Amino acid sequence: MQKVKCADRALLRSPVFINLLARTLALDWPTNMPNLVNLLQMLLWIGVVIAVFNVIIFVHELGHFLAAKWRGLKIERFQIWFGRPIWKKEIDGVQFGLGWIPAGGFVALPQMAPMDAIEGGDSERAPLPAVTPLDKIIVAFAGPLFSMLLALAAAIAVWQIGKPADFIPSQEVGYLVPSSPAEKAGLKIGDKITAINGEEVNGFAGSLNSISERIILSRGQQITFTVERPGEAKPLELRSGFETEKSHWYQRRGLRQVGIDPAGPAIVGDISPNSPAADAGLVKGDRVIRIDGNKVHGLMHFSQHIRDKNWQTVRIAVQGTDGQVRELDITPERPLQPAGMDPKIGIIWDSRADIDSRLIKPSPLRQVRDSLHMMWVTITSVIAPDSNIGVDHLSGPVGIAKMQYQLLQTEDGWRRILAFMVLFNVNLAVLNMLPFPVLDGGHITLAFFEKIFGRPIKAKPLEILQSVCAMALIGLMIYITSKDIGDGFGRNSGKGKSQEIIFPAD
Repeated sequence: MQKVKCADRALLRSPVFINLLARTLALDWPTNMPNLVNLLQMLLWIGVVIAVFNVIIFVHELGHFLAAKWRGLKIERFQIWFGRPIWKKEIDGVQFGLGWIPAGGFVALPQMAPMDAIEGGDSERAPLPAVTPLDKIIVAFAGPLFSMLLALAAAIAVWQIGKPADFIPSQEVGYLVPSSPAEKAGLKIGDKITAINGEEVNGFAGSLNSISERIILSRGQQITFTVERPGEAKPLELRSGFETEKSHWYQRRGLRQVGIDPAGPAIVGDISPNSPAADAGLVKGDRVIRIDGNKVHGLMHFSQHIRDKNWQTVRIAVQGTDGQVRELDITPERPLQPAGMDPKIGIIWDSRADIDSRLIKPSPLRQVRDSLHMMWVTITSVIAPDSNIGVDHLSGPVGIAKMQYQLLQTEDGWRRILAFMVLFNVNLAVLNMLPFPVLDGGHITLAFFEKIFGRPIKAKPLEILQSVCAMALIGLMIYITSKDIGDGFGRNSGKGKSQEIIFPAD
């Protein structure tokens, strides 16, 4: 009888759809690690990421393991990670081990379905008693069940302790990129976007029905905006094209964008020493409400006004933390370093002032429902011929690890990790139930056929089929991982990196 492993490539089968989340949170790799404390912190974060992965893999495989013990199946190995074990120990006839390739795990079950060609098993052995289709279904289903239970456990924790909303509530246009599709379509600063392609929107970013995500996930060659404009009695419908950021062949394709930014408060986060802003008396917490008599709709709007005035003196109205409004004249100056920069006024803005980061406590069922909805929207967008979302926008182990690492660096990062575990485990459970050979859903489908026809499918053809499908999945994961890595170079490699701006001392 052939040796068979019920291999659960937890990560190979789990291209969690994290790119929209990363875009919403504006997360980036750390730009420097200047001292030993930060180095140790980075190592700690990496250790936490690895631990989270291993918990997810272990719980999924534990489901198969316990179900197999319950149904009396022969269990040969329980291994976390693939490849030759770097550690192993035999307990009650089962070899427990840790492989050297950190990309998943498996439980070796010789009575399930043939996988020797890719698992490297020994087919020379004494025959084992056959197991019923029901046994196979129970064992295969137990892995996704345990992943879903882990998702629910994480969701209950989030429900109790909360997570940051990470939501931009503004629906008002605060900035238009010059000559962008949105500007050409007739959108104006101050317009309130109420619907996209006939569907109501809620906020600018942070959910699947927000403006940013609706643009990214739109289909067809035009995007229809429904806007409320001051002075107009009825909503306007404006049709816009879109652009995508250019990318190299080794990177993900750019997402759809129309060239708009949300309106939001322009709040001072810090002031560069010796800068015009420092000389004018601006302090942290000041809110810039007007510039040259015009309402300030956001950071980009403020910066564009200064550029349009060719960096001449501007008069700004500032509201302090005490509520008092004062007016100041500021003349931008060219920094001493970095050399060659345009004139600046020296304000370091609070870039997250427009983001609602209050702790929210959604119910566990709502969290699971939202995760399922995100899966559905992403999968349908991937297969839709008129969408710009493709397979290359899925994420593999590298992208998922990068996301977790970035989440840990944020304030309340551990809460975000818990929320992310809900999304990840729901993805893992559902994707594993797809009726595709080598997935748990494939094992269940084969067991149903065995029950219908009264005998198992012949081992050799099944092994060939499973091997071909496994190679296809591995190839897909290699392709996705190449995009995870490729996005770290070129187009995105400089994102988030900034140089300190130094003004000449008086």
